[in-house]
Amino acid sequence: MSVTRTPLAALASLLLSLAILAPTARSQTPPAAQPLALRSIMEQLGRDLQSVVDAIAKEDWAAVAALAPKIAKHPEPPPPEKVRILSWLGADAAKFRNHDVQSHDAALVMGDAAARADGNAVIDAFANVQRSCLACHQNFRKGYLDHFYGKR
Repeated sequence: MSVTRTPLAALASLLLSLAILAPTARSQTPPAAQPLALRSIMEQLGRDLQSVVDAIAKEDWAAVAALAPKIAKHPEPPPPEKVRILSWLGADAAKFRNHDVQSHDAALVMGDAAARADGNAVIDAFANVQRSCLACHQNFRKGYLDHFYGKR
């Protein structure tokens, strides 16, 4: 036995469904507005870099040597997020990646210098890490934030 619905019954069913689902849909944050993993990665890098500053001030070369690989080999965003970011970067993806490579290499140099307790070399390498971070931020941060989090 089949049930034949009148157009009015079908419309009433659709409206009821929308009424039930609408509050749920409104209460959920759209995926684009939720923080990307890159944000927490950058926040951790900031904490690690601040820890390096503190360690340099104390001439705690062991701490710098321990932090350097964490900075050099920081986590990457999960693949779907990485694809979103690379799509946004487009032709600038290589430039973005180059900043990351420069930070990575400078952090490894900083770690090697710390292992030798060569304070001047640690400071020089740390300055190079900071320069590469700053260059990346100056090139991409505002556009990234505007694109993924809306105009600020």
